[in-house]
Amino acid sequence: MSKTLIVPGLDGSPAPHWQDWWARTDPNAMIVDLPDPRRPVREAWEAALAVMILRHPHSILVGHSLGSVLITQMLARWSGLKVRGAMLVAPADPLAAIEDCHRIRRFGPLPEVTLDVPSVLVASRNDPWMTFDRSRDLADALGADLIDLGQAGHINVASGFGPWPGGKVIRDRLLEQTERPSALRRWFGQAAQVLPRMPGA
Repeated sequence: MSKTLIVPGLDGSPAPHWQDWWARTDPNAMIVDLPDPRRPVREAWEAALAVMILRHPHSILVGHSLGSVLITQMLARWSGLKVRGAMLVAPADPLAAIEDCHRIRRFGPLPEVTLDVPSVLVASRNDPWMTFDRSRDLADALGADLIDLGQAGHINVASGFGPWPGGKVIRDRLLEQTERPSALRRWFGQAAQVLPRMPGA
């Protein structure tokens, strides 16, 4: 079975974050150890993720916040990486006008090229790190399917996302449908009606 490589964002994803919960409850998932999560260096993070992808080819990548940005940059720059699919949760805009954004500005600008792997972008309508309109435009640019979680904040602990079973459902569907791409968009087109009702905490 394909591995799930979980890619944290700024400051990491310690318990009770859903990424930590996922890694502890899924024997096929592991968190990518990114150096110095409080002071991220783009080149160091890219190297760490590249090593994990090379060690575990054909994995599903699951990123949150800056981790999602890192995934998009990697896939946009190195199309030959053996990745089965990408799940981008609440990407953080490195150019957003919020207080902590100075720590991630070197990760900008966001790539706007079609990814060559099946991908889905999970967005919130009140995420301070990226507006929903920007998330929708980014999904279109990347060729990713968009899932609207509604008023879900930054889809993190502060907005109620400790254990998040709905995240695993999205990953499982992405994993299953990578072999049947024509069915992928049909399922994700209906997902917004189902997944927000699933427990987020």
